[in-house]
Amino acid sequence: MADADGRDRAEEQGAGGEDFIDDPIMVQGALILRGYVMHCISANDPAMQVSSEDLGGARKEQQDPQIKEVVEMLRKKSDVLDQNTEFENLISQVQGNCVQDVLMKVAKSIFNDGITWGRVTCLFYLAYKFIYKAADHMNHMENIRIIISWVLQFIREQLHTWIAQQGGWGRKEGVVRGISRWRTVTALASVVLVVAFVYYRESR
Repeated sequence: MADADGRDRAEEQGAGGEDFIDDPIMVQGALILRGYVMHCISANDPAMQVSSEDLGGARKEQQDPQIKEVVEMLRKKSDVLDQNTEFENLISQVQGNCVQDVLMKVAKSIFNDGITWGRVTCLFYLAYKFIYKAADHMNHMENIRIIISWVLQFIREQLHTWIAQQGGWGRKEGVVRGISRWRTVTALASVVLVVAFVYYRESR
């Protein structure tokens, strides 16, 4: 179950990444995360409407071509995750009051053996699935923003240094430069995601 202190820390950071205004890694990460979630929801459930504002962002914030390019590439690379029925079953079993605990512990397990862009995609996909699940419940906008905050917290605390070392999220460096090396990496990361989830469940 999510603890009150953990929730307070996440909420203080702001779903829109307001506290990261002087940190380009976090500002772009928040934009990409929101854009990715919106893109996934639109692709998989066109009837569900979620805006940047619903996710704690600003209207028209997704107009930057560089952000669009990264979001599109992340979405394409996560298609393989949509085919993982075992993961879908695991997600469906998560109770609403356990989301933070599951999200944070599974996220840490994903990166136990190192950080790759494929595993970063798994983190974003994990966030998307929880946000999609939350959208079916009352007060879902508040819950969605809290989930965004948790993911940004994780990026800041666990992934920030590595992302900076890769050159950030930019077009010429970082995630786009690394796209040519992915190939089967996301498929392997899909397995890592399920293993991390199963490990969490069995270690409770």
